[in-house]
Amino acid sequence: MLYTLAGGGTLCGVAALVLLIVSTATDFWMQYRYSGASANQGLWRFCINHKCHAHTITVAFWDATRAFMLLSVLSCFAGVVLGLSAFANGTKSRRVRMGGFLALLALAIYTGVTVNFFGKRFLDWRFSWSYILGWVAIILSFVGYLCYYANLISQNRRHRL
Repeated sequence: MLYTLAGGGTLCGVAALVLLIVSTATDFWMQYRYSGASANQGLWRFCINHKCHAHTITVAFWDATRAFMLLSVLSCFAGVVLGLSAFANGTKSRRVRMGGFLALLALAIYTGVTVNFFGKRFLDWRFSWSYILGWVAIILSFVGYLCYYANLISQNRRHRL
């Protein structure tokens, strides 16, 4: 049972890491119509009629969302590496598990501002697949936390007996 929980937690952590990287790197967080043409935007650039341009305006919510997403990728990566090394060595370790929380902050900021800003500015808009992958990564990272803590509790019970 211990190996199943540790393996499940590690698998969820690796899957969350991959999804966070894909979600952060792609340009499909939101899709909308701009002057009759289809447009989409990501954290780093926006595309209109399949021509992409870098975001040139520095807006606080973009900077905050980018920073939290990058920190979530880094902390999720550190958590996976530390978890694998602790599992390989058979030691207990307090893993760095802030990836899901930081991604949750990033997506909450992005969601709130996007709904308030774009919801009033554009009639035909929707969140896209990269954005949804970010939420799936958050769920997987929290499932990984649950597996980790269930593993920790079962190890403590074994040592008491």
